[in-house]
Amino acid sequence: MKHTPLLAIESGGIENYNLWKNIFSQIAPDIQTIWWEAAENSPAPPDYLLVSRPPVGKIAHFPRVKAILCTGAGVDHLVSDPAWPRDIPLVRMGGQRTAQLMAEYVLWACLTLYRGARTWAWQQERRIFEREIITCVASEVPVGIMGFGHLGRKVAKTLLDNNFPVLGWSRRGTPLEGVEVFSGNTQLKDFLAKTHILINLLPNTQETRDKIDKDVLSALPLGACIVNVGRGNQLVEEDLLQLLNAGHLSGAVLDVFRHEPLPQNSPLWGHPKITISPHAASEASRYDHARYIVDVIETLEKCGEPELLYDWKRGY
Repeated sequence: MKHTPLLAIESGGIENYNLWKNIFSQIAPDIQTIWWEAAENSPAPPDYLLVSRPPVGKIAHFPRVKAILCTGAGVDHLVSDPAWPRDIPLVRMGGQRTAQLMAEYVLWACLTLYRGARTWAWQQERRIFEREIITCVASEVPVGIMGFGHLGRKVAKTLLDNNFPVLGWSRRGTPLEGVEVFSGNTQLKDFLAKTHILINLLPNTQETRDKIDKDVLSALPLGACIVNVGRGNQLVEEDLLQLLNAGHLSGAVLDVFRHEPLPQNSPLWGHPKITISPHAASEASRYDHARYIVDVIETLEKCGEPELLYDWKRGY
């Protein structure tokens, strides 16, 4: 008799449980769902947990689950729980839809930066009809991606399809056709020296916090730009402002911030060279999340290893 997986759901709270339940019943009727607090007293313990921000220490009440699935790409808020069960596999949110949304956002950001769209928006607000001719094309604007994992590689392929030269930098330097790949701190300056638009997609680890500071930004060519879609605590905002004001950098598109929501008194808001979006680069729908979760459960039920399995040694 085929086993029917039982999924206990915390993500979104009790007010969103029925939404999750209805979606799973439509796309995967062979997966049973249960509200996670009710699962503590269930005769059959859950096979999997779906969480977003469970109370500290609560996950330890489920020592027999096969895996824990998080509805976010970042899980540092989970693994900082001292009682977090390290022996249970933890899977981060992903999926092709999330990657496609990120790739399209980064493509938009790159076009916005090199075509000077921030200036157009500024002029429109002031009813100024003044032309600044941009004659370069995408093939003349090298884009460097810091963080060359699942999302970074999808972003790279989309940029290549739109004629941007692409460079990649990561700790291991996994190759990708058409991309000049750099690895480790010894090759970081060479990577930065060739990058006109820097895309931050680094994972959130102790090593990457404050990684993009004055030294990194200063190593970019004169007139370079940055797009931050990684984590807010990786970019030193004061250093970014200093280099924008000095003219070394010509623009920035920022989707994530050290403090969110971005405080009203932040100097980032009104800077003429900065475009801001409200942490919205790649937020897939609940249906997309559910489809990804179903794929992960199917992989685990077949004793496979999901692509975005959290690695305690690497920290992501």
